[in-house]
Amino acid sequence: MNWIELAGTAVALAMDAFAVAMCRGLEMKKPNVRHLFLIALMFGLFQAIMPLIGWAVSVQFKKYIEPVDHWIAFGLLVFIGVKMIVEAFKGDEEQNCEKLNFKMLLLMSVATSIDALVVGITFVATKTNVWIGCSVIGVVTFVLSAFGVLLGNKVGNRFSSKAEVFGGAVLILIGVKIVLEHLGVIAF
Repeated sequence: MNWIELAGTAVALAMDAFAVAMCRGLEMKKPNVRHLFLIALMFGLFQAIMPLIGWAVSVQFKKYIEPVDHWIAFGLLVFIGVKMIVEAFKGDEEQNCEKLNFKMLLLMSVATSIDALVVGITFVATKTNVWIGCSVIGVVTFVLSAFGVLLGNKVGNRFSSKAEVFGGAVLILIGVKIVLEHLGVIAF
């Protein structure tokens, strides 16, 4: 993979994390630097680690992971999205705005990085340096996720009453998009 292809791959992989980070930003009443950094770090770290894992196991498990990666991501994103929508109707704003649920962040990080696992497998075929590839993917995801939190917060402060419902709906739509792309119904 050349630098342009690697950068394009990194941005493409980071898009789901960016959208999910934006949803987290929507939930914040005011920007919280600690939460922003933790969200960006988790998304960047998982996006960097997953290709490394994919590269390490490469061909041995490709036939098992590739057929279901989209369903795993879909299931996790829909679960998180529905949970966000349900919590929005419960009206428990303090829980979402002031505390960052680490378990939920971990699930979101895994859900948005599953496709990166398969990209790691392609590193073997394209003779891409795995350390450079993982680093570029991790840094790009970190930066875009941090920007997503900030952007989501700006939008969320204007539309705070509907922000969590919107965020949950976006996560569900991302999950549906992943499945539709895999089935060849849409191409992005």
